[in-house]
Amino acid sequence: MLILLNPSLVTNIEQKKVQKMATINKIKVVEKLEEVKNKSGKTYSQIAEQTGLTNVYVAQLLRRQAHLKPDTAPLLRAALPDLTDDLVNEMLKPPFRSYDPHLLQEPAIYRLNEAVVHFGESIKEIINEDFGDGIMSAIDFYCSVDKVKGVDGKDRVVVTFDGKYLPHSEQKAEHMLSRPKTQ
Repeated sequence: MLILLNPSLVTNIEQKKVQKMATINKIKVVEKLEEVKNKSGKTYSQIAEQTGLTNVYVAQLLRRQAHLKPDTAPLLRAALPDLTDDLVNEMLKPPFRSYDPHLLQEPAIYRLNEAVVHFGESIKEIINEDFGDGIMSAIDFYCSVDKVKGVDGKDRVVVTFDGKYLPHSEQKAEHMLSRPKTQ
């Protein structure tokens, strides 16, 4: 029996296999990185202080959601002496950034998402009022988590999003260099 597959279906199947292998590799690397961090006994904030990075970026590096830059590698190694060459080399590669939809079931992540969704329209309106028609970059972006005391003396969580403003462009044909010019 001969079964013919649609070429685009084969490509889709191959892509899913590659993604699955990348995800499995990422999970293994993240587990090893977590072991190194736990063995150090340091918090993300302590590692951040030693490296000059934000605490969230350190967490992103150790979760393979961010790319370790060559200039930062020695600082991270000093902060986490048990990092192996293999782990550092893996971290120097662009990561397979991913999102697991099941993460939303974790209460802290659910509440963060809920806060952004709940306040999102108002934040967008203020961005538009203060900057114009545009968005906040999540690429040229800094994020940190801090602990402060509220006026009632209770602990409060401060999450700071610090993103570059990106204005939307008016799409004039004359500025679109990729289009062939008609004579």
